[in-house]
Amino acid sequence: MQTFTEENYLKTIHVLSVSPDEWVTTNALADSTMTRAASVSDMLKRLAEKGLIHYQKYQGVRLTQEGERLALKIIRKHRLWEVFLVEKLQFGWDEVHVIAEELEHIKSERLVEKLDAFLAFPQFDPHGDPIPDAEGNMPPVLYQKLSEIALGQTVIMTGVSEHAPAFLQHLAKLGIALGCQLNVQEINAFDKSITLQINNSPPLFVSHEVAKNLWVKP
Repeated sequence: MQTFTEENYLKTIHVLSVSPDEWVTTNALADSTMTRAASVSDMLKRLAEKGLIHYQKYQGVRLTQEGERLALKIIRKHRLWEVFLVEKLQFGWDEVHVIAEELEHIKSERLVEKLDAFLAFPQFDPHGDPIPDAEGNMPPVLYQKLSEIALGQTVIMTGVSEHAPAFLQHLAKLGIALGCQLNVQEINAFDKSITLQINNSPPLFVSHEVAKNLWVKP
């Protein structure tokens, strides 16, 4: 049985890994968890002893097959609870991440499967992140960052890679939400900020920092 902290580490390692074979550095984990590097190292040793990660002191860490399975189960619960909170309890998408962080540690697999069925088996959470199924399989995701989109192209907003409430509240003020149509009208050569038309609204500026955290598709 894993503690809440151990589960959070497994989830964070998965999120920081581009692929299952990629090594995640101790410093990256320390930054992501806002924990001292020495404390991170102690936790990694514990997870390695449990057979949940491969850990090499100067190379970093990656999940074992069992660690990956557990990480995907935690992510599945987190994202299903986010769907429930937004769709059924009418929370805002900027409110649900912290609540789901608590709910994701519920152990009952039967509850999770009932929740999935109750929600009609959603494939994506309110932020556009894919939800693993009961076997840990992810639905296909073929997105680009808005910052990579060419001048003149029109795309659909499909998700975000930054879940901080302040960021999501900023998007709401701009009128940017999942499913909206974005037309790239100008790209500033100096700072890569973008002039966008959102649906049929008047054009507005978004920073490169915002654009690189928005997932879009044609």
